[in-house]
Amino acid sequence: MDRIKDAMEFFQRSAGQWKSQRTTHHLPFRRAESGGSDISVEFLDAGDSRIAEICQMHDVEPSLAIGGAFVSWDGAMAWDKENEDHKGTTVFALIPDADDPRKGKLLRERGYAEIVPVAGLYEMDNEDGLVLITEYETMTIYERFWFINPNLRLRSSTVKRFGGFNTATFCAEARVVEDRDSAEETPATAYAISGW
Repeated sequence: MDRIKDAMEFFQRSAGQWKSQRTTHHLPFRRAESGGSDISVEFLDAGDSRIAEICQMHDVEPSLAIGGAFVSWDGAMAWDKENEDHKGTTVFALIPDADDPRKGKLLRERGYAEIVPVAGLYEMDNEDGLVLITEYETMTIYERFWFINPNLRLRSSTVKRFGGFNTATFCAEARVVEDRDSAEETPATAYAISGW
């Protein structure tokens, strides 16, 4: 794959529909839980009204944003209780550092761990992985996203709270692509994972 210039290009490459398979390790209990989700990513350019709204929510000048994404997800985990679901939507806005466009602030309409507006830090590492660090009142979440190929993205995350690590999660996310060999009357989708 070609080098990824910055986080905006990472979001552009992430646009589309994804199937995610997830394993979460609950470290204090020494147990692992599996699950999956459907994820939709829509790239938003800097002029999108949703980017301006999220900047205003965080008291950030909208002209500083270079773009972002609208993300929705719908999933389930093995230990879910009745009527418990893992679904939602959020808007991301990227505010790069003036000195280094590969890092900056990531504004969110809502966090994954807590349903409140949250601002985290992002950085593209030396291997073109997107690293996110988000501080909440009761926890810190460290996430890393990276592409194996254009249609397979991996994600790892750790949650640290109460002075120690609480969970560690690994996800394999496969892009859902149309199967062009199938008849037009019966559109189909395929998980595009090369060599998996």
